[in-house]
Formats: sequence, C-alpha cells, structure tokens
Amino acid sequence: MASTAAGKQRIPKVAKVKNKAPAEVQITAEQLLREAKERELELLPPPPKQKITDEEELNDYKLKKRKGFEDNIRKNRTVISNWIKYAQWEESLKEILRARSIYERALDVDHRNITLWLKYAEMEMKSRQVNHARNIWDRAITILPRVNQFWYKYTYMEEMLGNVAGCRQAFERWMEWEPEEQAWHSYINFELRYKEVDKARTIYERYILLWAFSVCCGRMKNWIKYARFEEKHGYIAHSRKVFERAVEFFGEEYVNENLFVAFARFEEAQKEMERVRVIYKYALDRIPKQQAQELFKNYTMFEKKFGDRRGIEDVIVSKRRFQYEEEVKANPHNYDAWFDYLRLVESDADPDTVREVYERAIANIPPIQEKRHWRRYIYLWINYALYEELEVKDPETTRQVYQACLDLMPHKKFTFAKIWLLYAQFEIRQKNLQGARKVMGTAIGKCPKNKLLKGYIELELQLREFDRCRKLYEKYLEFSPENCTTWIKFSELETILGDVERARGIFELAIGQPRLDMPEVLWKSYIDFEIEQEDFGNTRNLYKRLLQRTQHVKVWISYAKFELSIDGGGDRLQRCRQIFEEANKGMRSCEEKEERLMLLESWREFEREFGSDSTEERVEKLLPEKVKKRRKLTAEDGSDAGWEEYYDYIFPEDAANQPNLKLLAMAKMWKRQQVETDEEKLPENGATDEETPMATSPPPLSPPSPSTREPATTPPEKQPEKESDRNTEAEREGEKKHDDRDDSSSSSSESDSEYGEKTKIEEEEKKKESRSNEEDKD
Repeated sequence: MASTAAGKQRIPKVAKVKNKAPAEVQITAEQLLREAKERELELLPPPPKQKITDEEELNDYKLKKRKGFEDNIRKNRTVISNWIKYAQWEESLKEILRARSIYERALDVDHRNITLWLKYAEMEMKSRQVNHARNIWDRAITILPRVNQFWYKYTYMEEMLGNVAGCRQAFERWMEWEPEEQAWHSYINFELRYKEVDKARTIYERYILLWAFSVCCGRMKNWIKYARFEEKHGYIAHSRKVFERAVEFFGEEYVNENLFVAFARFEEAQKEMERVRVIYKYALDRIPKQQAQELFKNYTMFEKKFGDRRGIEDVIVSKRRFQYEEEVKANPHNYDAWFDYLRLVESDADPDTVREVYERAIANIPPIQEKRHWRRYIYLWINYALYEELEVKDPETTRQVYQACLDLMPHKKFTFAKIWLLYAQFEIRQKNLQGARKVMGTAIGKCPKNKLLKGYIELELQLREFDRCRKLYEKYLEFSPENCTTWIKFSELETILGDVERARGIFELAIGQPRLDMPEVLWKSYIDFEIEQEDFGNTRNLYKRLLQRTQHVKVWISYAKFELSIDGGGDRLQRCRQIFEEANKGMRSCEEKEERLMLLESWREFEREFGSDSTEERVEKLLPEKVKKRRKLTAEDGSDAGWEEYYDYIFPEDAANQPNLKLLAMAKMWKRQQVETDEEKLPENGATDEETPMATSPPPLSPPSPSTREPATTPPEKQPEKESDRNTEAEREGEKKHDDRDDSSSSSSESDSEYGEKTKIEEEEKKKESRSNEEDKD
C-alpha cells in the first residue's frame, strides 16, 4: 500500500494554463531552421584528402564510389540526376561500357526523360561511337517524336559527319510528323546549303499546302517567304505566280494588307509601276480603312516617288478631313480636334477655306466664364491671328482678329495678358508705335496685371524709353507695392542709368513698406547695392537696421562676413569677432537652438582660420552639449498619443545660471518646512503659559561657533520624541521635493551637485542648532 501511495504521489499534476492568448513571439519552422543554420549545430567536418598510390588503392576507391552511387540509386530510383552523375563518373574513368550500362538501366526506369537521352547520345558522340549514337538518336525520335531537340541534334550530327543522304532521310522522317514552322525552314536551309533549289521549292510547296484547311493571317508570311525565295534565285515569273496564288487562296475574307504590300514592293522592284498602282487600288477597295493604315502609307510613298503627288495628297486630306469633321460634329468644344483640323487645312487648303474653318472654330465659345475653360480656346484666336499675319500677310485682317478677341473676353472677370502683348508686338512690327502704346495703355487701364506691366516695361526698355519705364514702374508700384521684385528691378534700372541716389531712395521707400512678399530678398539686394557702391558705412547701418527688425542667424553671419571682407587691416578681425559676440549675446533668448548652434559653428570656423588657439578654445567652450530628451504627445482630440524622443542642446552659458535658480528653490522649500514646523508646535504649547517665538528669518548659512552656544539644561534622553520625528519627516520631505525637480536642474553640471551637497549639510546643522535652542528653553 505504501509503495502504491508513493507511486501515486510521483505522478505530476496537469498544469493549468492561465493565459491562453498567443505568445508575442511565435516560433516557426523557418525560424528553427534559420537558427540551426546560423549556429551550425550539425556541421560535419570535411572528409580527409585521399592520395592514391597504387592500383589496389585505386580499385578500392572505385569500389567505394560505385557502392555510394548504387546506394543512392537504391534509395530513390526515380531521381535521374543520380543516374547521370554515376554515368558521367564512369565516363570520366573511360569506362564506356559501364557508363552505357548505367544509361540503359536509367532508361528502363524513365524512358521519357529528355535530359537522359541527350546525355546518353552526347557521351557516345564524345567517345566517337557513331553507330551507337545513331542508334540512340533513332530510339529517341521513335519514342519521343515531338521533341524537336532530338531531331535537331540528329540532323546536325549526320550533316557534320558528311552523311547528306542520312540527314535528308532524317528530315523526311521529321516532316512526316508535321512539325512547327522552324523545322521546315531548317530543312529548306539544309537543301539550299547544298544548292538543291528544286528540292527546296518542293519543300515550300508541301509546307504552304499543309495548312490549306487552317487558313489564318499568321500563315500568310510563309507565302511571302516562298515568293521572296523565288525572287532571290531569279525566278521572277514563279515569284509573281506565288503572289497571285496567295491572293486567290486567301480570298477577300482572310485577306491582309501585308500580302498586298509585299506584292506591290515586288512589282515595284521589277519596275512594273502600273501593276503596283493596280495592286494598291485593288487592295484599298477590298480592305477596310481601319485595317489598311500600312497599305495606305506605302501607297502614298509610292505615289510621291513615281506618281502624281497632288492626286494622292487630295485623297489623304479628304480622308483625314472626314475624320476630323466627325470628331468636331460629335463635340464642338473639343478644341484639340479643332487644332488638328486647322493644321491639316493650313497645310493644303486655300486661305478662304482656312478662314472658314477658323470662323467655325472660334464660334464655339466656352459656356462657362472661368479662365480654366478658356485657356485652350484662346489659342484658336492666337493661331488665327498668326496665320493671317505670317501666311496670308494681311495686317488689317490680323488687327481685326485681335480686336474681336479682346472684345469677346470678359475683362472684368479675367483676361489673358498674352493676347494684349501679342497685339502690341504686332503693332510694333507694323511700325505703329503709338498703336502699340495705346493697346498697352488700354490693357493696364482695364485689367492691370503683373504680366502686363512687366511686358510693357520690357517693351519700353527695348525701345530705350527710360522716362516711360520710370513712369511705368511708378504705376506698377502703385498697383502692387508689396512686390519686392519690382522695387529691385526699378532700383537696378536707376543704377544702370547712373542715378545712385535715386536708386538708394527707391530702396529706402521699399524697405519702409508695411507689407512685402519677399523682404529678405529686398534687404539683400539693398545691401549688395551698397557694397557695389563701396559705401561701407551705409552697409553697416543697413545691417544694424535689419537686426533691429529680425535677429535671424543668417543676418548675423552675413554681417560678420561683410566686416571680414573689408580691407581694413587688423581691425576687420576685431570687428568681425565683436559682431559674433553681439550675435551670441542677442541669441541667448532665442528659442531656435539650432540657429544659435549655427552661429557658434560659423564663429568657430572664423577663429580657426583667422584667430589664435586661445580664441578658438574660447569659442569651443561656448558650444552646446547635445542631449536626448522625451516629451509627451497629444492627439488632435486631446487624447494621449505617447512619447517622442528629440534632441536638445544645452549651452554652457545657460547652465551657468542654474545654481541661482536652485538656491531660490531650496530657500522656498526651507520656508515651507519652517511654517509646517511652527503649525505643529502651536497645539503642543497651547497648555503652557510660555509662548515660543516663530522663526521669521532663515538662520545664517554657516553654523554658529561652539563658544556662543548656550549649554543644554535638559539631557538628551529627556528630549521630546515628537520633535525628532517632525525633523525626520521634514528632512524626508525636503529630499523628496529635491528629487522631483525639473529636467534643467537634473541636467546641471558637477559644480551644481557639489553646491547642493553643501546646502544639505548646512541645513542639517541649522536643524541641530534649532533643536539645541529649544532644549535650552525647555
């Protein structure tokens, strides 16, 4: 019984699965195999190298290898690669009989394996066993007659051996199986290599008639090849007969344009131009137009070379015109179709026909007065005007086209500056300068635009009318005073004309504008202008004025580089260094710490190139420390989105101010502790007549000397326990609050930590002193 009970106790209990959820990391077969491969737990050492010194050892080696091959075959007879390796190994030992035996055994296993037959035959050919190879090829093509590779190899071997009759016999056996197209061409090429043209013609006849009951366009190229074969060998009549038979054979149902194109090119090569023309017309009458594009193209090229050019072009134009008419009739607002149609009629038709088509096109006004719908339509008017001016050379009609276009556009909603500019340029080409200025004046009065004003100014600049350019610039700036590019161009014009003061005044007016689109470009142009004039005093004033508006780091760096570029001896280095110092001081309150770092790096490069080791070391000390921090993210709906890491820069100058902040924080904590201590002491001393005065000011940071301290009248063992407990709790609370300080105090330097330790020691000494005073009073 005892043994039975002991046996029952040994049976482990079934463990209860508490968490049936799937594990976070799933173990897969792929993972296990990869780990096994990486660790190479089953790595087998390579077999030792074996040197054979006599025949006995060679026989032992052969026996071992044969036994291994036979074992592999015995394990899986269907793996043909084992048979092939075995046979190739025997072949490498010149054991042809053994290799032949192995191949025969393999064929008994799988006689439909193509690779096995090929390897077997190649072995016999390598060993110059021609009859054996011929026997193998014969067996192969008998068992697998649809494998073209056997036939190609067989016929190639017979031809290489010079057995032309045997090769022809093999081809004939192959053709009885009606193989694919390439096999027939191989047979034909074989006969042509031995100058047997009649036999090749017979093969062609057999081949093209073989598919008589399987008519398709893909077989048409064989007829064409047959005809070209006859032509190549000088049988012109036979070639023409082949083409005629092909046209009759395929009929109108299966006719294809490629056959007629080849027939026409053959006749063209024979200088039979009338026959070519008849063939093309016959084909065009019987083939649908959408299927005769290549035929039509070749017919056009033929007529251009040998026929009436006008006649064929009329046919082409009429056909294309019909297509475009259908397109514009289906969608009159398809302006791309109108452009193609107009390009066609411009190339061939007379001016009256072109005008008619243009009038029909511009009559299709966009139904919606929005500029995006008018963008393509407006080019119809532009092309119409250019056609009248350049092709017809009718200035009056061109002017009427421009005027009609301008009258049609809704200028109160939108306009197209290119129309106004093209109209003005047309008037200038007609030597009508007043008319061009009138057009541009009307444009600016109706619908002033930046492009119009720029185009008008460019026009007057080309005419060298600088006073008009000034007036136009003034008009432009009244229309768009925030455009910095206009101010800069105006000042450049005055600079080119030599009026520097006027250019400077323009720049002053520009930077005084309350709203600008690109103020940084304007200030840079002004500064570059003063530098070109070599007025360095004004340049410094400009930089100072700019720095009053913005404290951007690029402005400071540009200012410093400017001072460095001035040839002023050693003072330029001092001025440049002073600017860097002012920039560093001014950017201490900048929130973009990357810009401040950029400034310091630029300063360091300057000191490295022009300064000394001490100045460079001084700048190096100002470089910040790169630290990684985390901050909490909040989604748009106010929910918690997690944390993100970011890099921050701690500058030594900012970290030097941390001890003062720490001192204030610790003073506030001491004051809070004193208030809590006094509040706890009030209930205890309420029963006595004596009142304990509260400490209204913190004790000195250094502890009092032992000579000034009064002797204690109460032994330490009689001291109240509550006072020590309160002090202990106050110390713990102070330590806890000290540990919960912000990140800036926690990332301070080692000097700050030493100062904190000294302050803690001083606080403990103060507490001991207060306890001793209370004991004396008790």
